[in-house]
Amino acid sequence: MFNPSRDEARRLFFEAWRKHQAREPVTGIEAMVLEVVLQHPEYHALLSKPDQYQDRDYAPEQGATNPFLHLGMHLAINEQLSIGQPAGMQQHYAALCAQTGDAHAAQHEIMDCLAEMIWRAQRDHTPFDAAVYLACLDHKRRK
Repeated sequence: MFNPSRDEARRLFFEAWRKHQAREPVTGIEAMVLEVVLQHPEYHALLSKPDQYQDRDYAPEQGATNPFLHLGMHLAINEQLSIGQPAGMQQHYAALCAQTGDAHAAQHEIMDCLAEMIWRAQRDHTPFDAAVYLACLDHKRRK
C-alpha cells in the first residue's frame, strides 16, 4: 500500500514533472501522476520549482488552493475508478461524464463529494463512509 508523507508525495509530483521535462523514463506511479499533471497546465510552473514549493502551506482560510491536494484527489479518484471501489463508482462517473460532457469536469464533481467525505471523517474521527459518498455522487448526477 502506498501511504507517503506529505513531503514524499510532493517529491513524487516534482520528480515526475522533472523527468517529463527532461524526457526521461518514468515509473508506473510517475506515469499516473503525469497523466493528472498534464491535465493541469496551471500547475506546471509550480512543479518546476521544488525548492520554492516543497514546503509551502496552503491555508484554505486564506483562499489558497493546494495544488498537491487537488492533484492527489485526481489520483485517488482514478484509483477508485480502476478498482471499481466503492461499488457503483464507475456508474456514477459515467453518468457525470455524460452530464458534464467532459471526463475532467466529471472528476471535479466527484472531487467535491470526496473532499466532503474526507473532511467529515477527519472532523468526526470516523472511517470514510462509502454510502454517504455514493449518495453525494447520486445527488450530483440528479442535478
